[in-house]
Amino acid sequence: MKKHIPLLVLTAGLALGTGAQVRAQSGSSAPAQAATPNDADLKTRKLPAVTVRTLDGKPISTAALPGVGQGKPVIISFWATWCKPCIAELTNIHELFPDLQAETGATLIAISIDDARNAAKVGPLTKGRGWTYPVYLDQNQDLKRALNVNNIPHTFLLDGAGNIVWQHNAYNEGDETHLLDLVRKVAKGEQISQ
Repeated sequence: MKKHIPLLVLTAGLALGTGAQVRAQSGSSAPAQAATPNDADLKTRKLPAVTVRTLDGKPISTAALPGVGQGKPVIISFWATWCKPCIAELTNIHELFPDLQAETGATLIAISIDDARNAAKVGPLTKGRGWTYPVYLDQNQDLKRALNVNNIPHTFLLDGAGNIVWQHNAYNEGDETHLLDLVRKVAKGEQISQ
């Protein structure tokens, strides 16, 4: 029995450390039990290098997505054709975005997590809604996993250097106004808080 106690203590310690790291990465308001190396990096976390696909199936690296690391804010919104709140959010942002883009130079990118069965619906839905911003497919959900996206809609805001400076999951009517205010602040070089 005494031989198993150190192993139990080690396992419990690893579980606690991993839980704190997961909460910190997910943006949860639950307090972390201990500082982890990733806690300090959250404010300067870069968009992971992952390949997504254009609507016509061409691969593109996240580093080559429009606007990323080009000195202006970038909004990246994860969504799916079956997600009504996602469609509401992207539609509401679309209505306000042209003025914001003219003001700040920001870019809006929609990343669909629809699988191969539903991917064919993405293009017609975006055209039918009149969305003019770029839409990409993350069918294998590699980018979704790399960013620890669990629920959609999940929206990220990147600064001009490509750092993730804010993220939000879920959508309520009016959230787009807060997001656009944050984009204006980031465009001016102001610090924002979660």
